Amino acid sequence: MFIRVIRGLSHWSAEYLAKPIIEPMALRDIFKFRELPDSETSKPFLEHLEDLRWTIVKMAITLVVAMIICFAFRSLLVGLMQAPLRDVGSQVGALKALGITDSIVISFHLAFYAGIVISFPLLLYFLAGFVLPALTAVEKRFLLPAIFVSFALFLLGVFVCYFWLLPKTILFFFRDTESLGWAPTWTVQQYYSFATRFTIGFGLAFELPVVVLALVRFGLITYRFMARTRPYAMVLIFILATIITPTPDILTLIAMGLPMCLLYESCIWIAWFMERRSSKSIAA
Repeated sequence: MFIRVIRGLSHWSAEYLAKPIIEPMALRDIFKFRELPDSETSKPFLEHLEDLRWTIVKMAITLVVAMIICFAFRSLLVGLMQAPLRDVGSQVGALKALGITDSIVISFHLAFYAGIVISFPLLLYFLAGFVLPALTAVEKRFLLPAIFVSFALFLLGVFVCYFWLLPKTILFFFRDTESLGWAPTWTVQQYYSFATRFTIGFGLAFELPVVVLALVRFGLITYRFMARTRPYAMVLIFILATIITPTPDILTLIAMGLPMCLLYESCIWIAWFMERRSSKSIAA
């Protein structure tokens, strides 16, 4: 009896292990959008690594050149970054440099962030050049428009933060500090760290529609999935906003997270429009 049970278990386990955990058809459906045309052949893995290495080198050289150019105009950058302080008047002259090397360190930080802004299209172009061989013909048609829209949204986020949100945020904290009877004495390192990270983070937050719509276009997510998971997406957005924001206060968190939530909501309706148009074209 015991031998029969052992034989039965061994026979069952052999059949179970022989079955694939994931059906091949399911895998083909998941990766269907990555199938290359018959005229294209895949590269060896080492050639992909070599392409990735040169892509990183080109992006690094581009960023370094942009940083050198921006560093040459650091006086102009300092004036631009201190412009949001005009609403608080004398606070511009009250910025304190506490470190001996603050002038050089902050200049390098400003050159780095400004270099990201002016070289953003080239960075996207080099990144797209690495991804381009893996794209299908249909996806390649959307590549250049996607780069243009990404850069436009990035600049829009930077400008909205610089001209509207950053001055109001600085003025709020300045008045709130004075209301407690304290003298607002800010250091140059604290101010420029806050202003640059807040501005660049807001620009990157405006890239959310491009990422979401690309996932919709590739068929990885749908309108129904986005609508069903809206509460979880809002929580993740505010977690991301907590990481991006330079200060942990609730006002800055809301100022960063609320526009991202509105952008995500607009993505849901754009995804609905894209699926509806695709269904009509298939029916036609």
